[in-house]
Amino acid sequence: MKKKVGFSTIIIYILLILLAVVTIVPFIQVFTISMSPPEVASSYGLHLIPTKFDFSGYRSILKHRNLWVSYKNTIVRTFLGTILSMFLYIIGAYPLSKKYLPHRKFWTMIIVFTMYFSGGMIPDYLLVNNWLKLSNTVWALILPGAMSAYNLIIVRNFFEAIPDSLEESAKLDGANDITILFRIIVPLSKACLATVTLWCIVGNWNAWFDCMLYIKDESKYVLQYTLQKILLDGQTQDINLKVGMVVNTETMKMAALVVSIIPIMIIYPFLQKYFSSGVMVGAIKE
Repeated sequence: MKKKVGFSTIIIYILLILLAVVTIVPFIQVFTISMSPPEVASSYGLHLIPTKFDFSGYRSILKHRNLWVSYKNTIVRTFLGTILSMFLYIIGAYPLSKKYLPHRKFWTMIIVFTMYFSGGMIPDYLLVNNWLKLSNTVWALILPGAMSAYNLIIVRNFFEAIPDSLEESAKLDGANDITILFRIIVPLSKACLATVTLWCIVGNWNAWFDCMLYIKDESKYVLQYTLQKILLDGQTQDINLKVGMVVNTETMKMAALVVSIIPIMIIYPFLQKYFSSGVMVGAIKE
């Protein structure tokens, strides 16, 4: 006998479908306009199915002299920033997860305090630019944001949920703390670490404001800042003259969005299966 579907279940499915539609439709709109001619891109309404194709917006964006250099800079920043952040989260969360750590609650409170209060943009700028002398280097983009208190707490809570008996058994076999961390704790925390890795990748990939503050050399601009300058600082006309075509501004904007989000869309499916379990378990403190 088939089980009847309750009214609340139907409501939940309807809400989930609506949420999926609201999420997917903007992506379809962006892709459609990015490959449409000016008359279609300028018209009102939804454009979910391409009626005509025109890739002049992509040609204009992809032929910009600094685009591929910026792509390389963003890849380097994302790779180095993610590796450094994950290493810091692992070695920082492991001791905080141990109940025998002296003054554990105090150190945790100090870390949580930074989630609500910070020095501000001007002290950050003076620290990076005047005192550390990191301006116009990739480290000015990586080091200030290498640690997030929220991510550290998520990883700490996940480590804390791993049974202490595993660590005790390893110590009986002669393993030290470093061996336990990287041979036992880290492999058991793939879900949480994959989730935080995805957050680090997306955060580094989408960042542009710190580039505007600290980087003066155009050859060191990241992708997002280069696209912003193309679209907002009046470089559209310069591109059109170089390429020898007139391109609708909306088409170029949508093409720029597609160019910037494709790598993240490629990476996400490989980490998505870890996403839900990583967030839920890391967010629960026993």
